[in-house]
Amino acid sequence: MKTIGIIGGSGLYAIEGLTDIEKAAVDTPWGKPSDEFTVGELSGARLVFLPRHGRGHTLLPSEINYRANIYAMKKLGVEWIVSVSAVGSMKEEIEPGHVVVPSQFYDHTKSRASTFFGGGVAAHVSMADPVCPVLSSALSESAKGEGAIVHTGATYICMEGPQFSSRAESEIYRKWGADIIGMTNMPEAKLAREAEICYATLALSTDYDCWHEGHGDVTVDDIIATVNRNVELAKRVVARVVAGISETRDCICSRSLENAIITSPDAISPEARERLGIIIKRYVQ
Repeated sequence: MKTIGIIGGSGLYAIEGLTDIEKAAVDTPWGKPSDEFTVGELSGARLVFLPRHGRGHTLLPSEINYRANIYAMKKLGVEWIVSVSAVGSMKEEIEPGHVVVPSQFYDHTKSRASTFFGGGVAAHVSMADPVCPVLSSALSESAKGEGAIVHTGATYICMEGPQFSSRAESEIYRKWGADIIGMTNMPEAKLAREAEICYATLALSTDYDCWHEGHGDVTVDDIIATVNRNVELAKRVVARVVAGISETRDCICSRSLENAIITSPDAISPEARERLGIIIKRYVQ
């Protein structure tokens, strides 16, 4: 049975319709994940759900243990991850309430651990195309099938937060070519690529940041109100895409470490082998 991970962002803290539900607390070499995982079956697939910010939304974007979250997903057998995320729109045509499936990320964070490697093991995966083309296509088609207005081919800029943008920052990001802005998809996408997990984002546009003169400045109330209106849509999209994902993978994501580890196996210490564990076991015996 295919195993699909769902990472829920602001407003999405549970997935309905699961059967054979179990709770899983997963230990990792990187510490504790954001919360317990909910594991069950949905639409003929095994689903692994994690609330990114923890139950009750207790974690700031930069407090999230991204390495533990992705490692635990890998440990639970996840091969696909759908990241559900609230974002601000940097373009007039991406209105609050619209859905965006980005194809590119710009990492503008400053203080987050963004790799499993280091500490005696060097590896360099390709991030030229940071989302899985197969999964993102299935996600956009599923959203359209549920009646959403969907934008594809977008660039998501990930800021550190937790504060929202200043007007100057917002205008600069727009000039850089960003289409949407959020605080959580980096280093999530980088780590998923290192873990050879397919990754795509279902982004829910909630506001116009602070650049749009015809709209008020972004507030938490605005974000939650828009997300709450779209949370049922997000759940339907997730159920539809889960049913449509293939049982097999033949994309770059599934073999991204194949030629990425530069360190000689003989030079990798037992401690590093244990720490990296399931991340490198296909290539380092």
